[in-house]
Amino acid sequence: MALGTNFKPQIATLLDQNGERIIGDLNHNIRKPPKDHSIIRHCSSNVWLAKSELDIGIEDLKANAEEKSKFSPTLRFGSCSEKGPKQFMEDEFICVDIIHEYSSTATMPSPAGFYGVFDGHGGIDAASFTKINILKLIVEDSHFPSNIKKAIKSAFVKVDHAFADATSLDSSSGTTAIVALILERDLIVANVGDSRAVMGKRGKAIELSKDHKPNSTSERLRIEKLGGVIYDGYLNGQLSVARALGDWHIKGYKGNSMCPLSSEPELEEVVLTEEDEFLIMGCDGLWDVMSSQYAVTMVRKELMKHNDPMECARALVSEALQRNACDNLTVLVICFSMDPPPKIEIISRLHKRRSISAEAIDVLKGLINATS
Repeated sequence: MALGTNFKPQIATLLDQNGERIIGDLNHNIRKPPKDHSIIRHCSSNVWLAKSELDIGIEDLKANAEEKSKFSPTLRFGSCSEKGPKQFMEDEFICVDIIHEYSSTATMPSPAGFYGVFDGHGGIDAASFTKINILKLIVEDSHFPSNIKKAIKSAFVKVDHAFADATSLDSSSGTTAIVALILERDLIVANVGDSRAVMGKRGKAIELSKDHKPNSTSERLRIEKLGGVIYDGYLNGQLSVARALGDWHIKGYKGNSMCPLSSEPELEEVVLTEEDEFLIMGCDGLWDVMSSQYAVTMVRKELMKHNDPMECARALVSEALQRNACDNLTVLVICFSMDPPPKIEIISRLHKRRSISAEAIDVLKGLINATS
């Protein structure tokens, strides 16, 4: 006998939402379903949640958001700097966990930290001069701390011009400069050149700077617009970076707006949350042989082992040397918490649980009985 034919009417007793009895013929209006529908549809069970249960869920979400907003970083750092295979060491770096002593501002927020990597070329003069003066010029700027970004940009111009006027130093030397300023939960990264800052966010690498290489699209367009040329990846056939401090033999004179070699930093600002675990800052000697994600993964594993940012910085330098790095190596690791990173739990996708309604079960029973 064909399924769904010649069977006795099935009577079902159901209750409506008010608790009243409903007696109905479940065979009434039963027809052949459309081709794109099954005889019995899957449907989710209806569950009435009490208002208080919904409120609890919302309150939990609000509480989590408030906890994130209350996150206050605790700063600690590690550093490692090696000459590598080069004949001379031209890198410099700075790490200051407390910058209050550099500023007379009475309302300095806390925590307040400053970190920087300066990769020199053509000698160490430009890198050393920038290391000594950049933080002082930032905190003494008239825009600090009301407009920190403007203060940082102004300080980069000032330190570049001051280096040009330092007659006792070799103004033809140059340096890249990447600095990170942390005030409470605000992190601002400023970059000139091809050093890089990468943040570890629950194991994911977040790049907070762009490498200023002459061949990058944006830098190439800027250079060519100003009349510069690129030979084999070098600006005017001389520099492997498109932005730098110093190098006054290329810039010519102060205020030369037509020079393709720029000292203007690019800035990136983020508000730190509890998911932001650490910041890696390094010169191009590191990034030439290692991806940002590999470095973050490595540091996170190291922190989970010993929770020592100094050892993490050393491990990155050691790994770069094993990968045949051919440049000076300088690495900073700045942690935002005293605790090691937590284990990452991989949560599988939640599949919607489906069930057959009581009414559909009754229909199915009737169909089965009719065929027996």
